[in-house]
Amino acid sequence: MSKSSKSILVTGGAGFIGRWLVAHLLDRGHRVLAFDNCSSGSADNLAEFKNRPGFDGLIVGDVRDRAQTEAVFHDDLDICFHLAAKINVQHSINDPRSILENDVAGTLNVLEAACQQYFARNDFSATDGPFVPDRSSGAARTPAPKVVFVSTCMVYTPSESPEGINEEHPVLALSPYAACKLAGEHLALGYYHTYGLPVTVLRPFNTFGPHQRTDSEGGVVSIFLQRALDGEPLLVRGDGHQTRDLLYVKDCARFIAGAGLNPAADGEIINAGLGCDISVNELAERIARGHCAIHHVPHDHPQAEIAKLLCDNSKVHRILGWKPRYDLDEAIAETEDWIRRNRPAPVPVQ
Repeated sequence: MSKSSKSILVTGGAGFIGRWLVAHLLDRGHRVLAFDNCSSGSADNLAEFKNRPGFDGLIVGDVRDRAQTEAVFHDDLDICFHLAAKINVQHSINDPRSILENDVAGTLNVLEAACQQYFARNDFSATDGPFVPDRSSGAARTPAPKVVFVSTCMVYTPSESPEGINEEHPVLALSPYAACKLAGEHLALGYYHTYGLPVTVLRPFNTFGPHQRTDSEGGVVSIFLQRALDGEPLLVRGDGHQTRDLLYVKDCARFIAGAGLNPAADGEIINAGLGCDISVNELAERIARGHCAIHHVPHDHPQAEIAKLLCDNSKVHRILGWKPRYDLDEAIAETEDWIRRNRPAPVPVQ
């Protein structure tokens, strides 16, 4: 492994965004190990990397299991991108305990495992105290594994600002999902300030693209595209005036990787999105193209809906130099092509 390459762990690496992050990191010459319980992700997402140089494989395990989590934090690990999470808002409303155990307790296990590596790599003297190294002493330290916590734009309070939502915008837990993501953020930053563990918190906006599920566990773009290809009506929840800032997954993976690899992001909370929003009604019309019907149905969880999601990208551009490379139409076209090519073959009529 070259000096510039890193040894990297991706929790949730068999999931939708995790798969693209693994691909991007491998393209940049890093060594990557994926860790996933495959409850919503799939080993199939990583099958193409099986013999790829730098890919250390998939370990099937669960961040809720402390011992399993500690075991994947090997001695030379440089960065952990923590994406393992339950992300379905309605599931969090139906079963909040499950999402708390996964998204909060699991995050705690990741942070503890990273801290254990930090302490194991450094011979802290008694003057450092039992847990906290004295960072003011100026003594050289072997770096800790950096933890990049991938949160969500769903933590923000509703906003009608035409400038978009920046990182200073107030947060509000409108669902157990958002509450658990906020708890994970605070835990991560708590470890940064308490122990000096390098941590970055990321809030990507509505991410979509190839390899995203097209059932109820997927996102609105993928679900609409699948239904349109099947000739089924597109189901718009509520009045459809709610807007989304739709970030293509390849741009999202670049954002996450860049934040992990750049120390300027340490201790920061950073947004990323396309920087423009579209109503769900307009999105449905763009995908249907007059070839299938559009039906409005009651919203599953109107109390947890955010009416306008528009990202202010100024901070990520200032710190990381990141900008999206894909516009919405190009990204939708690529996603539609992938879904069309990967649809199950029709079952022959007997």
